[in-house]
Amino acid sequence: MFLALRVQVLNLLSLAIVSSASAQAVLGSKQPVEKSYTQSYAAPYDDGLFTPAEQLSTLSVNSFTTLSHPVFPNYSVRIKKSAFCDGTVNAYTGYIDIEARHLFFYFFESRNDPATDDVIFWTNGGPGCSSSLGLFMELGPCRVLTEHGATYHPESWNTNANIFFVDQPIGVGFSYADYGETVSTTEAAAKDIAAFVAIFFENFGQFKGRAFHMAGESYGGRYIPVFAAEVYDQNAKLAEAGLTPINLQSVMIGNGMTDYFTMSPSYIDMQCTAASVFPISSISSCVRMKQALPRCQKWTLESCINQYDAMSCGAARDFCDSELVEPFFATGMNPYDISKKCEGDPESLCYPVTKHIRNYLDRPSTRTLLGVDPAVSSNFSSCSGKVGLAFSNAQDSYHQTYTHISALLERGVRALIYVGTYDWICNWVGNERWTLQMPWTGQEAFVSQPLREWEVDGHVAGKTRSAGGFTFATIDRAGHMVPYDKPKEALVLVQRWLAKAEL
Repeated sequence: MFLALRVQVLNLLSLAIVSSASAQAVLGSKQPVEKSYTQSYAAPYDDGLFTPAEQLSTLSVNSFTTLSHPVFPNYSVRIKKSAFCDGTVNAYTGYIDIEARHLFFYFFESRNDPATDDVIFWTNGGPGCSSSLGLFMELGPCRVLTEHGATYHPESWNTNANIFFVDQPIGVGFSYADYGETVSTTEAAAKDIAAFVAIFFENFGQFKGRAFHMAGESYGGRYIPVFAAEVYDQNAKLAEAGLTPINLQSVMIGNGMTDYFTMSPSYIDMQCTAASVFPISSISSCVRMKQALPRCQKWTLESCINQYDAMSCGAARDFCDSELVEPFFATGMNPYDISKKCEGDPESLCYPVTKHIRNYLDRPSTRTLLGVDPAVSSNFSSCSGKVGLAFSNAQDSYHQTYTHISALLERGVRALIYVGTYDWICNWVGNERWTLQMPWTGQEAFVSQPLREWEVDGHVAGKTRSAGGFTFATIDRAGHMVPYDKPKEALVLVQRWLAKAEL
């Protein structure tokens, strides 16, 4: 019973822990072959076959405009104006088409100055959860938290930035494939995202050279470092073709699963000490967890990190999850906010308000407005269990991505790691640990900085440390979805980050 719950809850519900190998054996099925598309970089920019769209203002409300790119012949983008959500700015929706695969996206211009403000890419986690959760529940220009539909959100991140929300990978939200194709690894997903970013910036000259930031939460701790590294490395190929590189400035990760190895012991801290709230697990349960931890760490280190072996690593993580993760769910508490009980059905992510987002996106009028392809199912799902299981079968989460962050920092790309203190699944204790342990040239300077309080309107918002373009910050009394719980503090955090100001 717990194995089925693991797939339904841990994979389906935006959690960063994957289901066990035994759950894979029980519930897994043969996955379609994942295709890889090798791009040709030989096409010269001035061959007369490419005409950029130039300005977003030229786009139609009633039909899609198709964008191409000389470096990515297998990719195109359909985009249209979609007047919804925020009447004060221009909004756009569309699809990234990779032959038979199609990724849905939203784009909102900045409320301040879209002609000069930075651009933010946002993705939710899962793996398998739609970025409509970020858009309509957290940081977007409107929220859908009641049955009445979208309402204006004053603390949206597009207050001072242009922002994308992308349903990725294939099979998430309004994204789909024509012939059952799938993407089941972060590295494969990164190719699609990097190509999309290049196509958009090259087609709309108004954004060329604009500061670009990649952000996400939860499994975004795996996604974002890999996506950003792909965008950075791709720049060399763009330059070779005579195109403008992407001005990647930073990554921002909220409550991320970036290093599962350091997250494992943090579950004991969160459940058995007053790291955030009064201990929620029984003494006997905490004693057993502490006894199991050394074996968990030793087995994981040997089988997943020092020398990766899929079968052994899967078995190690099965053991760790059963001993360190399962006890939490016995408490009935919300894994995204340990100060509360879990509410609602499993698909609600312990937040019943998510049903309003699902219902809003199932309205025929909403889908027509957005330009959702008729091929997409009429039953919108916030998170795809099929996509989550595919990533689980590929053991995608068993690859640490702090190494990508280290490499980005060495190349001048800043990194912000922010964490709500009430989150359990991707908590502040585990995130702080890996930020302190990560090897890079600025490690000594970063570790030497004590945690200090940062404030919003004269009130303490959390604690932070920073050095060399690397910042760790907590947000007090916020859960997994920081912008939902603390929208004002989250916006101030991002505004200061974009302005390169000290928290």
